[in-house]
Amino acid sequence: MTEQLRRRLDALIAEIEGHDHRYYNLGQPTIPDAEYDRLFRELQALERAYPDLCRADSPTRRVGAAPLPEFATFRHGRPMLSLNNVQDEAGFLHFANRVMQDSESCGWCAELKLDGVAVNLVYRQGVLQRAASRGDGLEGKDITANIRTVRDVPLRLSGESVPGRIEVHGEVFMDARGFEQMNRRLQVRGASGGFANPRNATSGSLSLLDSREAARRPLSFFAHGVGALEEATQEPQTQYGQLQWLRGMGLPVEPHSRTLPDNAAVCAWFVGMGRLRPQLGYEIDGVVLKVDSLHTQGDLGEDSRAPRWAIAWKYPPDEVETEVLDIEVQVGRSGVLTPVARLRPVWVSGTCVQKASLHNEQGVRDKDVRIGDRVLVRRAGEVIPEVVRAVGRAGPFVMPDQCPSCHSGLVRRAGQSGVWCSGALRCPERRGQGRLALD
Repeated sequence: MTEQLRRRLDALIAEIEGHDHRYYNLGQPTIPDAEYDRLFRELQALERAYPDLCRADSPTRRVGAAPLPEFATFRHGRPMLSLNNVQDEAGFLHFANRVMQDSESCGWCAELKLDGVAVNLVYRQGVLQRAASRGDGLEGKDITANIRTVRDVPLRLSGESVPGRIEVHGEVFMDARGFEQMNRRLQVRGASGGFANPRNATSGSLSLLDSREAARRPLSFFAHGVGALEEATQEPQTQYGQLQWLRGMGLPVEPHSRTLPDNAAVCAWFVGMGRLRPQLGYEIDGVVLKVDSLHTQGDLGEDSRAPRWAIAWKYPPDEVETEVLDIEVQVGRSGVLTPVARLRPVWVSGTCVQKASLHNEQGVRDKDVRIGDRVLVRRAGEVIPEVVRAVGRAGPFVMPDQCPSCHSGLVRRAGQSGVWCSGALRCPERRGQGRLALD
């Protein structure tokens, strides 16, 4: 009887995994939702009745488990390094020429740089055992329960060349459509307006201690590399071959990755991907170029934080036009006054921007930003909103002659562009931001 139950449970898992792969990875569902739900309910009922037969790779593990008290730490088998980056063609060619000095030939593996969260998936005998965030590159948080809920992540690898143990490096992200739908749902539930952009939403979802809530988030995954590897019967010789190897084991790989023979091909591909960027449906902030030969990668090596055989080539930040509705003056903990442009809300690089710092009084003068101006806004370093320049004119901005919070006089210090409130403990905004800095 037990063997019959085990065979039925195994058959259900195999059938459901097949349907999941066709639905989530190939976009080709083959059965109605009602039939899928019937299979899933049967599997759940069997596992409840016979818990000893439950498998670690069961699709039922994707629905989440009871909340964790905190995340454990996980030490990566191989460090998850950062990437150095360049901003233009000259920067890439300088990097490429340096690589060529240390290697006889150099073909490239070109990949899109997703704006998501780096993770490490650990498979033992083909079954997902652990998943961890990148952390400091050496240790990360054990986020296994949350990663199990990501439909793109196979709970069991497939194919004939699955190694005994493999660490798969990749990126968890949220596509634009899923992000918008999730934010609307959170707003209906009164969850403080949702997230500013897909990357923040992804990071916040993976940080949830309750994986049942993570299971409701529209997270996706692409694999892009291999960390520690043990008991492998097949090892690719190139970076691109490694991507195809991962794909052959059932791991999703970003479809625009390709090999390029030389620097000219890389530059043309970078331009082409930039044109395609708005149509992808998910955020990228550049491309990643890796020396294709894994043997050459080993010869080039790495420094303490980044490989010498790979570079991220970033796209310039989006600049979007909007209107300055007001210039507010905020008082910091140290008492320094910072002018902040309040903007007509506008989407910039995937984030709704409503305010942008103007840094200090001199910064306002240098850019000559005025209330009512049309201005170009971008996210500096793809993170901090800033006003680039005015493209329409209005009356000039004048810094107040007293603190907007406590109405104390202002102090201007010789040789410094900042303006300080002199109110100390009398200033409610300064008191509200913690221990006062010394005046």
